[in-house]
Amino acid sequence: MGLFDRISRVIRANVNDMVSKAEDPEKILEQAIIDMQEDLVQLRQAVATAIATQKRTEQQYNQAESQSNTWQQRAQLALQKGDENLAREALVRKKTHAETAGTLKASLDQQLGQVDTLKRNLIALESKISEAKTKKNMLKARAQAAKANEQLQNTIGNLGTGSAMGAFDRMEEKVLQLEARSQAAAELGGSSLDEQFKLLESGHDVDDELASLKANMALGGSTGATTALPGTAQPTGTPNKPASAVDDELEQLRKQLNNEA
Repeated sequence: MGLFDRISRVIRANVNDMVSKAEDPEKILEQAIIDMQEDLVQLRQAVATAIATQKRTEQQYNQAESQSNTWQQRAQLALQKGDENLAREALVRKKTHAETAGTLKASLDQQLGQVDTLKRNLIALESKISEAKTKKNMLKARAQAAKANEQLQNTIGNLGTGSAMGAFDRMEEKVLQLEARSQAAAELGGSSLDEQFKLLESGHDVDDELASLKANMALGGSTGATTALPGTAQPTGTPNKPASAVDDELEQLRKQLNNEA
């Protein structure tokens, strides 16, 4: 492949890429409709011109046909008057107009076919333009919806990674921390309060038991009987001898210690 071919291909590729990027669906559709309407105007003008030509040819044909019939009648009149030369001249004129009428008839038939074709093309183009307008509106609506959705997605993407959404995330985390601390404080406060009430309740039990014990002791003193506490010796009227011996021994040890000192 030659150098110029490669350069030409690169240039064409870049131009095509630029054109593709520059193509806006809405603008291209609008321009396409404008182009089609311009073609429609030209086609209408062509149809109008063809119809006008057809009408003129038709008039010329009718006139030539009328002249041919007139010279035919004059030839007959000349023969009736016995003027054969005049009748021959009339027939020559009649033949000329008849040939002209024949030529015009052929041209007229051809023009009628052309006008009919142009009319069908005109109707088809009008139908296509109407369909194109409807399709253009739908495509424009879809293009606008796609652009709006793209902008929305870009905005959401920017919010997701931007400082605004980051601030929302941080504030949400702080709110969660505050809620957790508040809940913990409520639980701790509630636990302490429960414990205080338990202590109060247990204190009432001890007080009640102490009051009951005092009442029993008071009742026992009035009757001469003493209730002994668990683990203590019950006092009697007779001195406890083993206790006295222990006391004597303890006194002797004290004296001995004093003498040694």
